[in-house]
Amino acid sequence: MDKWIGGIVAFAVVALIVWLMYRSWRRRTARDESLSSYPLPESIGAPAFVAEVLYVATTPVGDPLERLAVRGLAFRGVAHVEVVAGGLVLRVAGESTTFIPADRLVGASTASYAIDRGVEPDGLVAVTWTPRAADVADPAPRVDSYLRARYAGDAARIIRAVNDIAAAPAAPRHEHESEASDG
Repeated sequence: MDKWIGGIVAFAVVALIVWLMYRSWRRRTARDESLSSYPLPESIGAPAFVAEVLYVATTPVGDPLERLAVRGLAFRGVAHVEVVAGGLVLRVAGESTTFIPADRLVGASTASYAIDRGVEPDGLVAVTWTPRAADVADPAPRVDSYLRARYAGDAARIIRAVNDIAAAPAAPRHEHESEASDG
């Protein structure tokens, strides 16, 4: 009889944890439902640079520990990044294709950590951009999308390629912001 009680208690605890995780994710997606990437143009042209990466997360600029559930970038996964003259295309496995136009790109730099991923110094690429907001009157805040290059040297090439096409003006950074959003 004691085994049954212990089993029931363990099941209840696990069920409660799963329910809390589900509720938390639903609230996060509701909070961020107004943010999204841009529609992929019919013709994007030949890529200037292509790389395989691990997509880590998208966070508000300066807050690398607060995940955003941006449509197309909600979940971590293996990804393929293409830098084209018109912007950046990110294809994350299991997600819809993400396109960031060049005029919405602020730039790219290195980072050492983001939510659920800590790496060697400057082991991540932080691409800073402005997502599309559902409400035009309330512009979307800038965000950082973190990528982990799969092959040596690709991080520097991604940063160079993104910075070559980035058109959005850089926002001033505060001293207290994390190194994940510094250049």
